[in-house]
Amino acid sequence: MKELINAMSEVNNLNRSHGVTQRGGKKYTEVFVRVEAFRKAFGTDLGIDTSIVVDDGQRVVVQAKVIDKTGAVIGSGLAEEIRGSSNVNRTSAIENGETSAIGRALSSLGLHGGSYASSFEIDVAQHNDQVITQREQEQPVQQQNVVDIHKQWREYVNGCKAMIDTAASMRELYKVNDNLPDEAMDTLKHQFPDLFKELTEYYENKEKQVQ
Repeated sequence: MKELINAMSEVNNLNRSHGVTQRGGKKYTEVFVRVEAFRKAFGTDLGIDTSIVVDDGQRVVVQAKVIDKTGAVIGSGLAEEIRGSSNVNRTSAIENGETSAIGRALSSLGLHGGSYASSFEIDVAQHNDQVITQREQEQPVQQQNVVDIHKQWREYVNGCKAMIDTAASMRELYKVNDNLPDEAMDTLKHQFPDLFKELTEYYENKEKQVQ
C-alpha cells in the first residue's frame, strides 16, 4: 500500500511538471510517464501484461493487466481501436491500443492521466461501430473514409462548441470543461490537430468573455 501511495504522489507531481497542457490549463499525464513512476515505485514486484483480445482485420481490442509475482491481477484495462480510422491506426492500431490499455490499467490503480470512459469516448465508440457497419456493407474507399471520419469529428467539435456557448459564468464553463475528458482530447489532439486547435481557441475565447 505504501508503494502505491508513493506512486500516486509521484504521478500527481509529474502531472504538474511533465503533464501535457490541455484546454483551460488542465494537464494530462502521458502513459509513458506513468509507467516510469509505476516502475520506480514497484520495481519488478508488479508487472504489466498485455494481450490481443480481438484482431479481426477491422477491430483491435487489447487488454492490459497489472499482475504481481504470483500472477494475481491487481488492475486491468481494455482499449479498442479501428484499423484505418486515423493516421495512427492505419499503421499502428495494435501499438496504439496497447498504450491506451496500459494507461487504463494504471488508472485502475489510481495512477491517473485523465478520466475513465466518458460521453466523449462513447461517441467515439458509436462512430467506430458505424465504420465497421460501413465496411461490412460495401468496399470502403480509404480516402473517402478519412474524409467521413473528419466530418464526424467536426460534428462532435461543433457540439462541444455549442455546450461552451451555454456557459454564462466561469463556474459553468468549468463544468463544460470537466465533461471533456483529457484522454479523449489527447486523442483528438494527435489525430485531428486542426479541430483540436479550433476547439481550444474557442474555449479560451469564451473564458475571456465570462471573466
